[in-house]
Amino acid sequence: MHNTTKTLAAACALALALSACSTFDRTPPAGTPLAQVTAKLGKPDAVYPDPAGGQVLEYRGQPMSQYQHMARIGADGRLVSYDQVLTSENFAKVRPGSWMKDDVLRNFGRPAETGRDRATGFDVWSYRYKQDGVWDSYMNIYFNGRGEVHHMDNTPDPLLDDRSKGV
Repeated sequence: MHNTTKTLAAACALALALSACSTFDRTPPAGTPLAQVTAKLGKPDAVYPDPAGGQVLEYRGQPMSQYQHMARIGADGRLVSYDQVLTSENFAKVRPGSWMKDDVLRNFGRPAETGRDRATGFDVWSYRYKQDGVWDSYMNIYFNGRGEVHHMDNTPDPLLDDRSKGV
């Protein structure tokens, strides 16, 4: 095969692969009406009211996956955004002392696990995620008795991180 023929064949294969990928893209574009969003994505696992109007639809990946998708629907009933929310950047937005449990639910959905910290008595919600896109981690969010975020910490995921094996 000549180099030109190889290059053309590679370009055609790439174009075909990319066109196939777009066929399977489930992400509806911003502005899509709610009915079309749920027709394309399916019934959400939970729905949270947005204080600014509208609602947030949870498409659950927890407890075992490292993702959770949230579709934000504006007050006009149209899609504002659809994102995988369990990221280091998104967790950095949490403000201890001002975020409540409802804020965490609206931004991250339901956690992989819930528990209670023995030392403080705080409720703890743990989200399984890929820290910085690399490490198998848990983001632990601690709530005081008023349901307010007190603090957060990040630990290796005990099910997926080899450092936790055999302990």
